[in-house]
Amino acid sequence: MNKKNKYKLNKTEDSSDSSNVDSENTIITERRRKLKELRNSGFNYPNHLKPDTRANILIDKFSSQDREFFEKKKILVSLAGRIMLKRLQGKTSFITLQDSTGRIQLYINDNSLGKSEHESAKQLDLGDHIYSEGTLFKTMRGELSLRCKTISILAKSIRPLPDKHRGLQDIETRVRQRYLDLIINKETKKIFEIRSKVLSKLREYMEFNGFFEVETPMLHPIPGGATAKPFRTHHNSLNQEMFLRIAPELYLKRLIVGGFERVFEINRSFRNEGISTRHNPEFTMMEFYAAYTDYKWLMNFLEKMLSEIALALFGTCILSLNEKKIDLKKSFVRMTIKEAIYGALDDIDENALDDILVVKKLLKKFNKKKDEDFLNKSLPTLQYELFECVAEETLIDPTFIVDYPIEVSPLARSSDDNMGLTERFELYIAGREIANGFSELNDPEDQSKRFTEQVKSKESGDQEAMHYDNDYIRALEIGMPPTAGCGIGVDRLLMLFTNKQSIRDVIFFPALRHLD
Repeated sequence: MNKKNKYKLNKTEDSSDSSNVDSENTIITERRRKLKELRNSGFNYPNHLKPDTRANILIDKFSSQDREFFEKKKILVSLAGRIMLKRLQGKTSFITLQDSTGRIQLYINDNSLGKSEHESAKQLDLGDHIYSEGTLFKTMRGELSLRCKTISILAKSIRPLPDKHRGLQDIETRVRQRYLDLIINKETKKIFEIRSKVLSKLREYMEFNGFFEVETPMLHPIPGGATAKPFRTHHNSLNQEMFLRIAPELYLKRLIVGGFERVFEINRSFRNEGISTRHNPEFTMMEFYAAYTDYKWLMNFLEKMLSEIALALFGTCILSLNEKKIDLKKSFVRMTIKEAIYGALDDIDENALDDILVVKKLLKKFNKKKDEDFLNKSLPTLQYELFECVAEETLIDPTFIVDYPIEVSPLARSSDDNMGLTERFELYIAGREIANGFSELNDPEDQSKRFTEQVKSKESGDQEAMHYDNDYIRALEIGMPPTAGCGIGVDRLLMLFTNKQSIRDVIFFPALRHLD
């Protein structure tokens, strides 16, 4: 395409955009005129009209009945909702009403509503919220409908809804104006209905297994519980810097010290880091801790939890992810970081990963690392970094990766069998990390040393390294029983259950750059 034609194409697109804006402005102006007339006639956004049923309740209850049934019973009901479609046919009009459960047809004519009221109803616009009373009947085509005796407007839609044929396809608009997305796209609403059910099932499962739901602070004087960059704020009355929590872990373990043997919290956490299809700075996770258990117990518990929740929600443990079937009922794979790398890189020699020079060479190849990136890093830590860049996305079937380096696991108990490693796992499904858990470090002296190492890293420029938390060490010195804990990324779990590739699709209002 030459520049001249390209210019003409862009000019046409600009002209079309301008035409759409002009058309929308015209509609808004006309609707404001209608609203003004309504106000002049006494309209004041009434709130005294209450529907006594919902669309799908009626459809479920009466859809099997024939026309004679409704002629005999004269069932009077009231409904409220938003106008989604409208057909005007002289003395007869049809409105498709949408409420929180679904859609139902309203039938209007001069006989049932009155000629004057019918004319007023014709002035209603798509998107208006209305209330209607009437009797149920079935059309000649067998569609359950409401023959309206009264119609009242509850709220005027000043801005037009998206075109009914094109719908709302623009991804950016769908995310920024989630209210429109929920009105227009049934699939979006279904996703968030599933989200609500998942949260309910998580709570139900935890409580059934003896866990006590708790709430811990969202404002922390010291950020802790994860290696991440926090959001900072200032508390005026205390005159001190505060941090939005990056994880609830240290507070939950204080409760274990205090005598609660099993606790969980479904929490909002915040990390001042990048935004991607897998990361939102504000996110939901569930953390839980159980005394007198270890990370192996956690893995078994997590396997059972996910399979039972899937079965309760969908009636099956088999999830369809694009063309791949994932069976949550089958035993999850368990492998070490090294085993995962060997599985992803089948062209490297056996035992090659035991050579730090080989690992550095691979990191340079796959992750563009330089020699200065390797300073003061152990072989297990470099293996972990290699795993992140070459193996994570290959883990489609549910897989526990176990035995993480101490350097990247400052709160996890050291392994009794493998020096330099910890009793930690991460669960991967469909190439995404879903959960992270470990046997908790309950040795206060060891924890103190690790906090000290984290502080050194922070002083060397690592903004995600942990602070030294004196009070948490004090709690451990009181004595914490052997404990294991796990954090589940609820948003990523929703991505798995709804087959979505972006975290923005499962969060009502994800973080976006402000436009106004």
